Amino acid sequence: MLSAAQSGVRLVRCLEMGAWKIGGVGSVGDTRGANGGRGHSAIASTSETQFHLHLIQRLITMATEQRAEPLRLGSIAPNFKAETTAGPIDFHEFIGDKWVILFSHPEDYTPVCTTELGAFAKLEPEFTKRGVKLIGLSANTIESHGGWIADINEVTGSNLTFPIIGDKERKVAYLYDMLDHQDATNVDSKGIAFTIRSVFVIDPKKTIRTILSYPASTGRNSAEVLRIVDSLQTGDKNKVTTPINWVPGDDVIVHPSVKTEDAQKIYPNLKIVKPYLRFTPLPKEQTSANV
Repeated sequence: MLSAAQSGVRLVRCLEMGAWKIGGVGSVGDTRGANGGRGHSAIASTSETQFHLHLIQRLITMATEQRAEPLRLGSIAPNFKAETTAGPIDFHEFIGDKWVILFSHPEDYTPVCTTELGAFAKLEPEFTKRGVKLIGLSANTIESHGGWIADINEVTGSNLTFPIIGDKERKVAYLYDMLDHQDATNVDSKGIAFTIRSVFVIDPKKTIRTILSYPASTGRNSAEVLRIVDSLQTGDKNKVTTPINWVPGDDVIVHPSVKTEDAQKIYPNLKIVKPYLRFTPLPKEQTSANV
């Protein structure tokens, strides 16, 4: 099967061959009119040929260009430089050796976003204990963010200190595919889409570990984002996975890659429900919540 680029190149070659017949006469180099002389038809033919050759060159470029891969779990978080309420950043430098929660909100001075950022601000000490940095984003200016933060702190009783990216031109939003393609009301005065409520959990290796997308009408659960961090960090440390509704201190599931005989040595209180479903207690002090 041909790749998209190969198929594009094959199409372009067919177009190139067809270009020789532009103007209804012979080849690109044939500038004779229909009566064998050189006249308006020859000029028109040459002009059309040049236009189509230019078009073909563009098609060749488009056919051979590699499209950026969509962001998936396991992708390296794209780097960018941006202005934030805490000053300019290079995103990868900002990550450093920490975990990062990058989350977008549709617009400043909006009700749902105000409650969300207040909740994240209140939980920031818990994220910090786990080696996690928070950074927000919306398609507004830094000046707008600054005034809105005062409102957030007043309304929610929080003390918001984490940076918020000013992405008025949607550069980061496009890079991370955060724009709203569903809600026709979630647009600015020019009709350009605002961001949805995206969440990216990124580890110290710059690897995307979780992607969440919420519609503009639905506020996120900040405690759930913290729970995801606890699950990921606990799993990385202990070779376990976490069942539904797990919170630190609950039983965990031994990772399928661990053989039962090995699991019994590591976890003396192993409970085998099925060969593929093996629970074990994991004290809270062995989870990332013990910080």
